[in-house]
Amino acid sequence: MSERPRILFFGYSEVGYECLSLLLERGDNVVALITHADDPGENIWFKTPAVAAGEKGVPVFTPDTVNTLEWRERIAALQPDLILSVYYRHMIGTKILALPPLGAWNMHGSLLPKYRGRAPINWAVLHGEPRIGMTLHRMVKEPDGGAIVDQEGVDIGPRATAEQAFRLVLPCARAVLARQIDALLAGTAAETPQDEAQASYFSGRKPEDGRIDWTRSTQEIFNLIRAVTDPYPGAFTVVDGARLMVWWAEPGTKAALGKRGEPGEIVGLDPMVVATGDGALELTNTEQRGTWATRLEIGQRL
Repeated sequence: MSERPRILFFGYSEVGYECLSLLLERGDNVVALITHADDPGENIWFKTPAVAAGEKGVPVFTPDTVNTLEWRERIAALQPDLILSVYYRHMIGTKILALPPLGAWNMHGSLLPKYRGRAPINWAVLHGEPRIGMTLHRMVKEPDGGAIVDQEGVDIGPRATAEQAFRLVLPCARAVLARQIDALLAGTAAETPQDEAQASYFSGRKPEDGRIDWTRSTQEIFNLIRAVTDPYPGAFTVVDGARLMVWWAEPGTKAALGKRGEPGEIVGLDPMVVATGDGALELTNTEQRGTWATRLEIGQRL
């Protein structure tokens, strides 16, 4: 009996954990995990695939990049028949993608071709999308641009935070992989090219991207807040050079209705209400970081 196809798994995040766990539960031949060392400066609120690999004795590697001659040779020596990437954060060069005879495949956290790139769930929440999903696709040179094998979506509510959206969509990744892994390993998976006319791409997000632009509409600001609230770095505004973190806010409350002012102007203090580009937003959960010289007052601009 021939050896089962050799799978090289690239992955991180809880999506990576779930997908690797599925393969290991099935008894698939995972020869190694290439992942990221946890960043001490990052809030690691999710399970990672290194945990699943460790439980089954799968070798774990954490290179800064695999796109070097040394790592290409090390990966070639593993003789992967198939590469599966799930929330791996670095680009994998085409020389590596060309190694496995059964191809290289990626699980991406959006309903491609929309939201290619980094942090797709955060971006989808920020843009008020009512539905998100997971897509399994062939890996090519262009980020998230390869032909689609399968995808599954889930509806999210208009008040869902990015973490809540992530929890809702997480089972979709495992479901898609469970449906398709046998076809991938047999080399028979059907592929559908992406519609480039529908494609959109977004880059990674930094903490500074949480700065609130009060000239935006109330809905846009609310969407930003729910897209980056805890466990993400959070939305913020600036008072005398110090940050006021806005972990939650409410549009359309009694305190905010009918309030108008210049964008960023404090129009209420108890509760705190700030004018937006088209109305006002009640700030219901804030955190002061740093100090400012004056007390917050009605009429003050943020």
